[in-house]
Amino acid sequence: MVCFYHPDKPAVGTCRHCHRGLCSECMTLVNDTLACKNRHEEHVRSLILMEEKNILQAKRIGSGYFRNGIFYTFVGLVFSGFGLMQFRFLGGQAVFFMLIGLFLLYAAAANFGEGRKYK
Repeated sequence: MVCFYHPDKPAVGTCRHCHRGLCSECMTLVNDTLACKNRHEEHVRSLILMEEKNILQAKRIGSGYFRNGIFYTFVGLVFSGFGLMQFRFLGGQAVFFMLIGLFLLYAAAANFGEGRKYK
């Protein structure tokens, strides 16, 4: 690969913004990342900042799924337990409560599984 701005010189890397090959004269380091000198430094800084914010947001999302999973587990166990205890007295209505509880337990499992993606 050769430098985009100096085709007679070999490139030492590519710009993070435009992905063009850069020689040692045309490149500058921005937080350990290459950028076109006097052209794309600010763009690369903003890309790095956006990436850092996205990583932080992904961690927050994972904890939100975990909290939802705990809540759904608790409520699902309450509904299922109530349905089981009242089956003699309520009959079909108790089955409805048990189904709601099972659905909430499924939602809890889905939330725990989704939250693991963000760790």
